[in-house]
Amino acid sequence: MGEILPGVHLIDGVDPSPDFTTHVYLLKDKGATWTLIDTGLPGAHAAIEKYLAHLKIEPTAVKKILLTHLHRDHTGSLKPVAARTHAKTFAHWIEAAYIACDPPYTGPGSPPAEPFVVDETFKDGDSIDAAGGLIAYHTPGHTPGHTSYYQPERKLLFSGDLFFVDGENVSLTPGEYTHHSATALISARRMNQLSVDSLMSYHGGPVLKNGGKAMRAFTQETDTAVR
Repeated sequence: MGEILPGVHLIDGVDPSPDFTTHVYLLKDKGATWTLIDTGLPGAHAAIEKYLAHLKIEPTAVKKILLTHLHRDHTGSLKPVAARTHAKTFAHWIEAAYIACDPPYTGPGSPPAEPFVVDETFKDGDSIDAAGGLIAYHTPGHTPGHTSYYQPERKLLFSGDLFFVDGENVSLTPGEYTHHSATALISARRMNQLSVDSLMSYHGGPVLKNGGKAMRAFTQETDTAVR
C-alpha cells in the first residue's frame, strides 16, 4: 500500500496471500531515521529490504524495531531484519521472554521460529523515542505481553493483533488464535479511552479515519450482548 499517511508506510510485498494481510509498518522519526513495527513472517525481510531500497532508505537508517507480540507472523523476520539494519529491538518484558523462548510459548498461534533476545524491554506506559514519540500500552489477551503503540500528537494507534479489521468492521482477533479473549476485551475497552483517529491494525484495515469510533462501536456492541 505504500505511504498511507505522512511518514507512515505499509510495506508492500509482505503478505503471504491476498487472503492473509500482515501489516508491517515503517514510521518516519523526527530526524533522518526510521522505525519498524513488527517484521512479518519468515522471508518477509526480502520485501522489507526491497521497500527500503525503493524509497532510497539505507537499512541502517532504521534505528528501532518495535514488536507487538511473539507470534511468528510478527517476529518471523526479526533476526535477518535486525542483522541487516543493526536496529535496536524492543518488546514488553513479558513478551521478550517468550520471544527468547525462555520459557517456550505453548499458547495458541505459532511461536517464534527461533529464539531472539531483544535489546530493550519496557513496561506499560513507557515512552519510546520513535515516530515523534510513542507510548507503549500493555494490552494483554491475545498474548500475555501483547503491546499496542500510541502516537498521541497524531492520534495513531498501532494495535497489533488486539483488533482485527474486516472491511469496516472491527472485532477482536479470533479466539482460536488468542490466549485469553476476555482479557483482550478488557484491553480493548482500555484503548477506547484514548483519542484515536487512525487504527493501524496488523490484520485487515487499517482504519485511517474514525478509527476510535469503529473501536468503540465494537466494544459497546459486545458489552450490550453480554448484559
